[in-house]
Amino acid sequence: MKIEFLGAAHEVTGSCHYLEAGDKTMLIDCGMQQGPDIYENQDIPVNPATIDYVFVTHAHIDHSGLLPLIYAHGFRGKIYATEATTDLCNIMLKDSAHIQQTEAEWKNRKARRANKPEVIPMYDMNDAEGVLEHFIPCDYNKKINIDDTVSIRFTDAGHLLGSASIEVWLKEGDTQTKLAFSGDIGNGNRPLIKNPEFIEEADYVIVESTYGDRLHHTPPDYAKELASIMRSTFARGGNLVIPSFSVGRSQEMLYFCRRIKSENLLPEFADFEVYVDSPMSVQATNVFSENISDCFNEEALDLVKKGINPIAFEGLRTSVTSDESRNINFISKPIVIISASGMCEAGRIRHHLKHNLWRRECTILFVGYQVEGTLGYQLLNGVKEVKLFGEPVDVNASIVNLPGISGHADMDHLTDWMAHFKEKPRRVFVVHGNDEVTDSFADHLHKELGLDAIAPYSGDTYDLKTNLCIAQGTREIVRKKKSRRESSNVFARLVAAGERLMQVIRKNEGLPNKELGKFADQINALSDKWDR
Repeated sequence: MKIEFLGAAHEVTGSCHYLEAGDKTMLIDCGMQQGPDIYENQDIPVNPATIDYVFVTHAHIDHSGLLPLIYAHGFRGKIYATEATTDLCNIMLKDSAHIQQTEAEWKNRKARRANKPEVIPMYDMNDAEGVLEHFIPCDYNKKINIDDTVSIRFTDAGHLLGSASIEVWLKEGDTQTKLAFSGDIGNGNRPLIKNPEFIEEADYVIVESTYGDRLHHTPPDYAKELASIMRSTFARGGNLVIPSFSVGRSQEMLYFCRRIKSENLLPEFADFEVYVDSPMSVQATNVFSENISDCFNEEALDLVKKGINPIAFEGLRTSVTSDESRNINFISKPIVIISASGMCEAGRIRHHLKHNLWRRECTILFVGYQVEGTLGYQLLNGVKEVKLFGEPVDVNASIVNLPGISGHADMDHLTDWMAHFKEKPRRVFVVHGNDEVTDSFADHLHKELGLDAIAPYSGDTYDLKTNLCIAQGTREIVRKKKSRRESSNVFARLVAAGERLMQVIRKNEGLPNKELGKFADQINALSDKWDR
């Protein structure tokens, strides 16, 4: 019985943890790395075709984005997630596949002109659609017995619609061990979604630490803050451009915009228009509407009961097609543009930055965490020129960060979450934080709560029976942008298919000889065709 840390170890993104118990293998999250891979994430230590289960804390791409990749490499197991996470992954994984293919096509057009080798997308739409068929939607607060070895339960983490902390019970022989994975813990008192729930018992806890080194100040009235930024921008004749995560943050911004309208917080520009330029944001907003009873907080539910849509208002416009997106740039009056991605690494936001960054009258407003090395991080840290679509663009617009608006708990909230365990866990593993933050928060938990807390590195492996580290990963800092495409080319996919075939062969042991012979003949016929 063991756990190996693969991603988001001394880093913020790429969450992925590997578990073994008896003959069962499983992952907690399977996320994509965003920004530089400072400590190079380890590959899954087994053939993806042998993984039995994946448990997903929430739909953000840094927790779910590599699910289509392991499907491409042979995974055919079961994926357990909450109802809302399942719905959102149906949107986000397809969108991610579309981005992979679009970026590859764009790079390949340039490669062909330069007589250079073409790149292969990390995965395609077939992989995204294929892996979605393996999702099993689950209710909150219901213990699910997966098999004789594994049981799980989802509790609301208050970070995103459908987000969850996951309790995992593992059994191996006479030993039973319980792990609690925090997922991303919400900041509390958020619009729309409920506050985080607590877990009271676990042998081991794996806790995030995104803001484990800081305290969020008393949050301002975000609607009033946003109205103030709109006022100054519109008075200059500029657009307010908000790079926003399509799921969660975009809907919160619409909630604040509705308040500005309904409370008349911007009377001089009362007829302002908001353009949501993201097909995924539009789809995600529909998912919010479909999960009201399970996920909305009391304030949002009260609005719904009164017949008020918490995230809709007069002047809200959505753009889905490319033509609709391009037409936004020809609107002459000042407007609000909400577009993805939130870190400005891909998507339509880059087009809007190209059209607005150079304009002194405009404002670019950041409302979410920016990973070091991303375009959003560079803009927040004062870069004077950026390159978009191969062209240099001067940064003349006002760059503003709305303080305190965070989907992640701060140090006090994280500490409070840990303090709710009735008995001290055998060990606490601190993950999902910047390099220094994971260590400092582990030290903080030791001093404040007397916990045995450490920050593992990618590749570190622990025996859950003995509570000992049985293998160490790399401590070497890479600090380079690593592309997952390096390990996901077509030949690697072919090798993975062959390894999956071996798994299928072993599973068919015991079938009647006639069926086994037919299977063998089919394999030999395929081998004869390709044996060159």
